[in-house]
Amino acid sequence: MKILGLLRHAKSDWDDMAKRDFDRGLNERGRKGARLIGDHVREHGVQWDMVLASTAERVRQTLASAFPDVEPEWDERLYLASCETILDSVMTHAGDAERVLVAGHNPGLQEVLFDLVDPKNENSLFDEAAAKFPTSAFAVFECDIDDWSQLGKGCGRLVHFARPRDLDPALGPQT
Repeated sequence: MKILGLLRHAKSDWDDMAKRDFDRGLNERGRKGARLIGDHVREHGVQWDMVLASTAERVRQTLASAFPDVEPEWDERLYLASCETILDSVMTHAGDAERVLVAGHNPGLQEVLFDLVDPKNENSLFDEAAAKFPTSAFAVFECDIDDWSQLGKGCGRLVHFARPRDLDPALGPQT
């Protein structure tokens, strides 16, 4: 069995509309959410063998806030990547790692959820993540595979899903 984690970047800063999407960083709410979800990921107890990440500035800042001591493996293909590209990145880079965390963007991360979880394995966590995979969302899948080359349709079961608002209601949707 392999463990795959997904982490969506934290809330980005839209103050400077002259910046390219790729170059946008985090706003204050995003930095707080990233720190909070980083604490939660560490408390969750999975020791990630590898962190694969998009090279976008908001992902870089999310990881710097959430995991200041981790050196990710950067993959420029993960910027706004499709499900297929995300899975290919894992299959390409994971090697002998047992537990891989991918930090990136929607809609690709949420599409991974739909691809990996067979309908017979859907549960209340799946329902929450399927409804919305917001910024700083963190999901963990147990994948019934022996090698990352087998990663694909229906091999996973969602075993954990958390959002910053689950940890601090002040980080819930703004009304």
